Amino acid sequence: MNRQASHTQFKRWIMALIGLVLISSCIKQEEFSDIPEISFRPFTLLFDTAQYAVKGVLSFDFQDGNGDIGLNPGDTFPPYNREGGFYYNLVIRYFEKRDSVYVEVVLDPPFSARIPVLNPDYPGKAIKGFISDTLAMDPAPDYDTVRFEFFIYDRVLNQSNVLTTPDIPLRKPR
Repeated sequence: MNRQASHTQFKRWIMALIGLVLISSCIKQEEFSDIPEISFRPFTLLFDTAQYAVKGVLSFDFQDGNGDIGLNPGDTFPPYNREGGFYYNLVIRYFEKRDSVYVEVVLDPPFSARIPVLNPDYPGKAIKGFISDTLAMDPAPDYDTVRFEFFIYDRVLNQSNVLTTPDIPLRKPR
């Protein structure tokens, strides 16, 4: 290859590099609050042959400005220990509709869960996505309508907004 062809090829590489830099600088990075935010997706029920709900799927979108959502399996020391109140970073409260009034029922074990670290390769970077959690429903419920209230914590214990599902009928109409 002669010197002129080599120089032309070098110019093309430089122009391509400049083009990539310009294009990447035009792509706006999403910015979110460092306090996590969640938004509701429809709650899905799975029924058995007798038309009773046996499983429910709670799904929601999330976003977090510094990506610090999630716990490692070894995160069991305060404040992430069971007694400390932050063992679960997805907190799900269960309510039964009794005589037109919702009453919270504390379950053992609870519906709450531990979300694993979602952003291990890019700490400090904004993230968004969705989470689904399958919940085992009571196959013989005392009450036919329930609802859930839920929120998440990030690693520095910022609490997201709290969402409440609409009424969830546990029996299919016949």
